[in-house]
Amino acid sequence: MKIEVFGPGCARCAKTEEVIKTVLAELKREAEVVKITDINEMVERGVLFTPAVVVDGKKVCEGRIPTAAMVKDWLI
Repeated sequence: MKIEVFGPGCARCAKTEEVIKTVLAELKREAEVVKITDINEMVERGVLFTPAVVVDGKKVCEGRIPTAAMVKDWLI
């Protein structure tokens, strides 16, 4: 599983990555978590608002910090 976190490196983006990693640890799941900070790549991938999260190529969250419950739903 590949989870991409899109954002310029702001506190909201860092919190998004933290929530994802915490849930992965709780569920004892492994995934590749990648931070995408390049504006051009964000535009090419259709990200309009950050933070945004893409799981295995599918955008699942944009413009807000996901809750732990949201992340769990993506991983099931």
